[in-house]
Amino acid sequence: MMVSLWAMSAENLDTGANITRYSMYKRLRACLLELDIQPNALLAVGNSANMMYKIGLEAQTVQVANYPDVSIVDLPYPDESFDIVISDQVLEHVEGDPFTAVDECHRVLKKGGYVIHTTCFINPVHGAPDDYWRFTPNALKLLHQNFETVEELGGWGNKDVWKFVDEGIRGIPVPHKAWHPLNKLATKNDPLWPIVTWIIAKK
Repeated sequence: MMVSLWAMSAENLDTGANITRYSMYKRLRACLLELDIQPNALLAVGNSANMMYKIGLEAQTVQVANYPDVSIVDLPYPDESFDIVISDQVLEHVEGDPFTAVDECHRVLKKGGYVIHTTCFINPVHGAPDDYWRFTPNALKLLHQNFETVEELGGWGNKDVWKFVDEGIRGIPVPHKAWHPLNKLATKNDPLWPIVTWIIAKK
């Protein structure tokens, strides 16, 4: 009942992403504005192209690399081909060594290029097509130890979210209004309970 009321109250309001991505996308958008990243060539791995628009990222050319045609652990592109590589909730699904996956992203990046990875930590097992890994922010930092700098490292989540996700709240876009209960839940963060984690690293 509460979920349907929240969904109805969100109608006709300006909304963003769903509850598990709302704060993450908002933070990534802010970081990209600060870094003023303007890539020419972008590689979007694993059905991640939609994240570009969610975080305000634009590129002159976009190469889409979706599994199973392309695997992140063996990217079929020459060294230093892209200004930026992005993946949205992909690393947990890597059937192989996640260090190899990140090293492949590093390889195809031009010097001075950026990688943006989002993934999950506290999350139910979910297939896409299968589910193998979980990453804390520090785990992401370790994976990117060969990069020159980590520009952004973060996580978002809280225990209260899962009380409502099972009731169907996960798919409802979050209103940008701070008074809305979905917005309050989507912006409440407990660093000890990260549902999603992310990193921006520079080569």
